[in-house]
Amino acid sequence: MGRAGHLTALAAAAVALLLAGCTSGQAGPDEPLSGVSSPTPTASETADPSPSDTRAAEDPGSGDETPTPNASATEVATGPAFSANTRPDTAEPQGAGATFLSVTDIRVAEHDGYDRIVFDLAGRGSGKPGWRVEYVDLATDDGSGQPVEVDGDAILRVSLSGTATPTDSGVEEYSGDHIQPGTEAVDEIVYRYWFEGYTTAFIGVDETERPFRVFLLENPTRVVLDIQH
Repeated sequence: MGRAGHLTALAAAAVALLLAGCTSGQAGPDEPLSGVSSPTPTASETADPSPSDTRAAEDPGSGDETPTPNASATEVATGPAFSANTRPDTAEPQGAGATFLSVTDIRVAEHDGYDRIVFDLAGRGSGKPGWRVEYVDLATDDGSGQPVEVDGDAILRVSLSGTATPTDSGVEEYSGDHIQPGTEAVDEIVYRYWFEGYTTAFIGVDETERPFRVFLLENPTRVVLDIQH
């Protein structure tokens, strides 16, 4: 090989080595750069959208909480789609013998398609309250049988079981008696306190007997009554 040919071969070899050095540290299209970890998606990027906390969702100011496993968020939020009727709604207390609860507050608000009334309960023990909610012809006090004045064209009687006196529950009982919320379905709520294991309230419903539903929420304990428009 002549001198020119030898120089040409050396130049070609040098170019090949230079190219190899430049590409050996370069990442491919699916490979992270050397020494740089791949970015990890945050929880907000990977997790499904989650609803707001149970307490905020349940509050009468909002209507998107899911009270039963079979009710979708859409059904609850739109109001009229949820299953309801005018028949009595009942539930037995659970563990009531070791539970002493008092109603501490009553909250009411209007939603799209229904009014919501929330009975907050607190006290001692781990049991759950029961209830019987039904339309009655006349509102009367337990024990005395004396009539109770309630504004409304129909009357819903709410009787919460598994409740106790403030002495036994250790909390102060709700001190209100008449609530006139000015909502579409509810004309007035009249609270009648505790009597022999039951706490009673009357709901004056506007125009006619409207379909309703009742359910329990926990942590904290609430009995929720929805009345359709």
